[in-house]
Amino acid sequence: MPTTDELAGIITPSDQRDIQDLYKKIRAAEAKLVGPDGKTQVLPSNLYSFLCQVLGELKSGNSVTILQSNVELTTVEAAKMLAVSRQFLIDLLKKQHIPFHMAGTHRRLYARDVLAYKAKRDNNRHQVIDDLARMEDRSGTYDLA
Repeated sequence: MPTTDELAGIITPSDQRDIQDLYKKIRAAEAKLVGPDGKTQVLPSNLYSFLCQVLGELKSGNSVTILQSNVELTTVEAAKMLAVSRQFLIDLLKKQHIPFHMAGTHRRLYARDVLAYKAKRDNNRHQVIDDLARMEDRSGTYDLA
């Protein structure tokens, strides 16, 4: 791949100025959402950044779910979100690991509570794996597998 100095010899000074001007215009431009009817809506920069992250995740083959933090989930939905059985989730609720409330005779959980539990669980798992790797490294058994 050519360096900037090598490109300077290929791209004329006039072209370099045009490229710089175009780059400045792109950086200063506002992101817009254009509907099928042609109606344009300017996006705030933080929303534009968020959408770029979402598109990056989708491009990488990851799934993306957008939820309001106060949305109520059934035990089946929460169990799917955590990738556990419904019965395992019920046991977590009985042990008060995740807050819930009753809607009649049914348990309901807030998405924010389920996601907080998931983040805590995942962080604990990563910590245990890191600790095991350190222990194996210290004992000299890490590379024996």
